[in-house]
Amino acid sequence: MAQNDPQWQLQPGVVMNEQVAADVARIACALKSLSMYTSLVLERDDCPADLHEVVDEGVAAIGRVFVW
Repeated sequence: MAQNDPQWQLQPGVVMNEQVAADVARIACALKSLSMYTSLVLERDDCPADLHEVVDEGVAAIGRVFVW
């Protein structure tokens, strides 16, 4: 799935079997959605600061594995 889906192409040099890549792509999609949600929530005063950091780290990890 992930290796054949142009949205989730692996970065050059990243090697994983197709099932693992598909699972990681699902996690990446969830993190990407969480990132968008967090961006909206950050506009509110009651959003925890550490949430933004956790989401940013997850999105950065996606970039190390997949081509955007």
